[in-house]
Amino acid sequence: MILSLLGRSALRPNRNNNIFLNTDLENQFKAFREKAADAMPGSDWTPFEKNRSLPPERADIVIVGGGVVGWSIAYWLKQKEMIRDGVRVLVVERDPTYSQASTVLSAGGIRQQFSLPENIHLSMISADFMRNINEHLSVLNEDPVDLQFNHSGYLFLASEKVAHIMEENYRTQRYAGAKVSLLSTTQLKEKCPWINTDGVVLASYGLENEGWFDPWMLLNAFRRKAISMGVYQCFGEVTGFRYTTNTMTTAEGDTVDFRRIKYANVQMPNSLEYQPVECAIVVNAAGAFSGKVAEMMGIGLGLKDTIAGIPLPVEPRKRFIYVVHCPNGPGLDTPFLVDYSGVYFRREGLGGNYIAGMSPEEEEEPETNNLEVDHQFFQKIWPHLAHRVPAFECLKVTSAWAGFYDYNTFDQNGIVGMHPLVNNMFFATGFSGHGLQHSPAVGRAMAELILDGGFKTLDLSAFSFKRIMTKEPMLERNIV
Repeated sequence: MILSLLGRSALRPNRNNNIFLNTDLENQFKAFREKAADAMPGSDWTPFEKNRSLPPERADIVIVGGGVVGWSIAYWLKQKEMIRDGVRVLVVERDPTYSQASTVLSAGGIRQQFSLPENIHLSMISADFMRNINEHLSVLNEDPVDLQFNHSGYLFLASEKVAHIMEENYRTQRYAGAKVSLLSTTQLKEKCPWINTDGVVLASYGLENEGWFDPWMLLNAFRRKAISMGVYQCFGEVTGFRYTTNTMTTAEGDTVDFRRIKYANVQMPNSLEYQPVECAIVVNAAGAFSGKVAEMMGIGLGLKDTIAGIPLPVEPRKRFIYVVHCPNGPGLDTPFLVDYSGVYFRREGLGGNYIAGMSPEEEEEPETNNLEVDHQFFQKIWPHLAHRVPAFECLKVTSAWAGFYDYNTFDQNGIVGMHPLVNNMFFATGFSGHGLQHSPAVGRAMAELILDGGFKTLDLSAFSFKRIMTKEPMLERNIV
């Protein structure tokens, strides 16, 4: 019987040495056993081809967005679970190459020089995490994490018009525990002899836990560690939700719809195939496109002047970063400099290269339907660079790229917490350019909120959706 299945060729003698090809026979026996095992009850064999990239049919928590914030949340959720696989977490990312991900297209800076205590503490906690990153994100038998952290600090410059704001921010930062120093123009010139202090009356310099690092290394470290802890990864796009609705009537006779998500529909890339994922909680960490995800649950689509009619005020804003070459530039000790004109630059590598950028005026905001670079925009940046650093009068733009801010149009600050009408959708978005640097602390805060029912390490309740409902903005004055 077995010989008939294998065929007579299995016992064909070798003409050279007249012995049987035992190796071929063993291989065919192995293939036969594997095929028989697949057909046994309990195996996952099926006559239909499987799409191995489909997400699981059920997850406790679905995180929409596989950027650094999403993967940080996933890591901290698994870190807090009481037993292995006690929390089933799925991260859905629509860009498998990460070529358009805001995380990897950022300037990679981290600073404590904010005006709000919450942002300062987020930076301090995140900096401590990064300083000890291999205690958190190392994976057995994998290379250690190297963020390529450059501790050159941030240097903010203030004109006479805004010097008082810098002084107020400095007091707030010092009270929060940040190591920051105010510099007079004389002290500034001593520290940075290459700088032109014209128009500068005060400077603020971060003495520790500030600088820049490789964004991809942080994202990949969170991702690698989370997957090793059992987090599921799926490359696809959440295109909608299935939910239940509970309608209640207020004392005034108004009806309010409370919704609860039951399934998240995940569309596979370049395919009509999709998988509904049953879930208990959805975390909207979709960054620049989190407003669109919120609309899928009707958020912002209700009647005007009602809670349901208040949208999640997060939209993509395109920002350009230019790489310039200047052999006689400031050199190795260059900090991440932010001029009061809005122009910033920092060193990039060791070969006389720098990156520079500036946020456009509101009326000049570029289109967000692509990531093409407006090379003419650099002509607005260069005069400020050359004025502040005379050596930059002779520079050459060698390359450029564009990325999206998840821009909170309400107050340029993060939105963290649950939506009042969708009681199992949590937000972690709207950080307006500082999501990367705050991702370790935000991830832990979100895990605490979800699993513990409240913030434990750092109270971020001021960043809840409630402030948007009550029209009480938390304005951050140090947005770059």
